[in-house]
Amino acid sequence: MQLLENILIQISDVVWGYPLLILLFGTHLFLTYKLKFIQRFIGKAIKISLGKDKEGSGDISQFGALTTALAATIGTGNIVGVSTAIVAGGPGAVLWMWLTGVFGIATKYSEALLAVKFRITTKDGLMAGGPMYVLERGLNMKWLAIIFAALTSVTAFGIGNMVQANSISQMIHDSFGISVWITGLVLAFLTAVVIIGGIKSISRVCEALVPFMAISYLIGCIIILIINISTVPQSIALIFESAFTGHAIAGGFAGAGVKEAIRFGIARGLFSNESGLGSAPIVAAAAQTKNPVRQALVSSTGTFWDTVVVCAFTGVVIVNSYEWTHDLNGALLTKSAFSDIPYIGPAILTLGLLTFVFSTILGWSYYGEKAIEYLAGRKAIMPYRYLWVIAVFLGSIVSLNIVWTFADITNGLMAIPNLVSLIMLHKVVVSETKKYLWDGNLDAS
Repeated sequence: MQLLENILIQISDVVWGYPLLILLFGTHLFLTYKLKFIQRFIGKAIKISLGKDKEGSGDISQFGALTTALAATIGTGNIVGVSTAIVAGGPGAVLWMWLTGVFGIATKYSEALLAVKFRITTKDGLMAGGPMYVLERGLNMKWLAIIFAALTSVTAFGIGNMVQANSISQMIHDSFGISVWITGLVLAFLTAVVIIGGIKSISRVCEALVPFMAISYLIGCIIILIINISTVPQSIALIFESAFTGHAIAGGFAGAGVKEAIRFGIARGLFSNESGLGSAPIVAAAAQTKNPVRQALVSSTGTFWDTVVVCAFTGVVIVNSYEWTHDLNGALLTKSAFSDIPYIGPAILTLGLLTFVFSTILGWSYYGEKAIEYLAGRKAIMPYRYLWVIAVFLGSIVSLNIVWTFADITNGLMAIPNLVSLIMLHKVVVSETKKYLWDGNLDAS
């Protein structure tokens, strides 16, 4: 098993090496340029996203689609991913992570636009879309669509299910002494109650859960920064300085160069906001929207909230705590930083991680079932949901190093077919944007 794990780690290092990072970040920059810095419309996008009225054909509201996508996106990457980026790449990694969010807005916008434009209505009247349909209907590349769907259905069980359940069961056990078996059973039961009802049930839960969990977590971050306000300006200056000069040895911290800051900042940022990976467009295709551009704007706010806001706050809190100079990593590092809030700080973090993890499991369940529907038809959805609930329990009680690494590999490979469609169909994205947004027809159907 150790040999297999070592082999998978080497493969993961190759998959998530510089070629993929350059392709992903390069696509962010390319689409930002072609769309004339679409990020300037983020205010309008947020305003549209807050509407819950039915705008057009679709299964769920635009707000429901956004919160479901955010549910899958805001997870351990915002807590564990930020801390590991800082430990491996130094404080400067926070700035590079933030930049992936700023420029990734254009990519999230583009993939959502294509998902709505090329979506289909199934025989039972539900919407189906995402990169697999874009590849098949937009580029006539069904073989690549099948590869994407297969990778998504496998990745979902790892990165969107078992590793999420494992992270929260371990933290609850470490914090409160509750058995991982109990956490696993409760988490599996709650997951079953929600996902058996399908996307509308998932959407309703996410609409209530996501705003609560994000606001509660951000309030905790703000309280910590207020408590330590005297050192915040110095920490922000350190983040910017380290991003371009690297960081020297400090205490127990081994030091990191500019290359490490860029690599780990971009990699963890992409892992967190998923812009370009092709997952979020699957739920964007289910949204009730007048035209593709309106939903594309709504979807783009997901990257804004996830990375530009939540990850940024987490990064500043951790850097400002200086706990990263000690021998801590992952959730333990963030937990130590939250200990600045007397008595309730670790509890706030645990509650935040619990809601983040549960919502991620719900969001990814929909991604996985739509991928399996594309491959095997509607008859495969219910068995997939049952397997999903079982996997939640198993993930809570077993060690998952191999599962995590394998999921990391398939998650990276998912991005390649999606990026192919984004680059090859960028003229369609620009044309639709001009028709509805630049020419002032945003309310047209």
